[in-house]
Amino acid sequence: MVMSACRAALLLLLCYSITYSYASSLCNRELYAPLWKLRSDQVTILMSGFAERRLPLVRQIARSYSVSPIVHSIYILWGNTSTPWAHLNHTDLVSLGAPVYVVRQETMSLNDRFLPRPYIQTRAVLICDDDITIDVDELKFAFQMWKENDKRIVGFFPRSHEYQLQLKTWIYTIHPDRYSIMLTKLMILATEYLYQYTCAMPHGVKEYIDFNMNCEDIAMNFVVANSTNQGPLLVNGKPRDWGDTRNSINDLSSSALSAKKQHRKNRGDCITAFHQLWEGMPLRYSFGKAINSVEEQVFCEKHGSLLPCNDQSEV
Repeated sequence: MVMSACRAALLLLLCYSITYSYASSLCNRELYAPLWKLRSDQVTILMSGFAERRLPLVRQIARSYSVSPIVHSIYILWGNTSTPWAHLNHTDLVSLGAPVYVVRQETMSLNDRFLPRPYIQTRAVLICDDDITIDVDELKFAFQMWKENDKRIVGFFPRSHEYQLQLKTWIYTIHPDRYSIMLTKLMILATEYLYQYTCAMPHGVKEYIDFNMNCEDIAMNFVVANSTNQGPLLVNGKPRDWGDTRNSINDLSSSALSAKKQHRKNRGDCITAFHQLWEGMPLRYSFGKAINSVEEQVFCEKHGSLLPCNDQSEV
């Protein structure tokens, strides 16, 4: 009995030592290039992948992003540790410009998508899922908005937090005129926040995420808002979400975390837990949207038809 307890204690100590050593090495600043050496004219894409049946879509998305001149490199962070390496190694990743790499994650932790990585050579990273596509012009505009707001998260998928006085708890919601959370479906943020997430978050946050297999994106929003006292920035665009359960053909959506029941309640529980772990609420509301063009919205009668007044076409 005593020997069993000793073995268990020794194993726990060994696991703690390995985890601590791994985390300590990740947080060694000397591993990463200083800010002044990082490129500001391009962005590194970190795309999370897990489901093997999505590999054809992953190839398509990587190829579409690689053509953009603002993309420095694309890393597919493969989180399914049971996928044979040979299967990933033989995945045909065709690039039309920026190089594409597959990085097999060491664990299935959702926190790993935000690990600082020595090979990142840009000041900004684009975090995205393996089921989101956007037009390269929209990508370019979003990156331009980030360069003008480089302390904030810039993205296309806003959500909000809200406090319920009666229940004395936080809820996760979509609000019609404000937002405080940007989803990692597709967002751009400073590379520095990867280090802050991994090495400077309050103790217990990453453990909560690992236990619940959810909310790493909300935690990153906490990290950025806590650092800047600012909310994220929503960019106008028309991203294609292949994994959305509202698609009429939903063969790509069944594996999404958001497809599970009580998703919003679980996310609200995350906000409540993070509020306690941060000992405060750093999330800040934003109210505007960045658009890439301004068009006159006045309509005129032209030859019996109601058309935009600037429309020069013949009726």
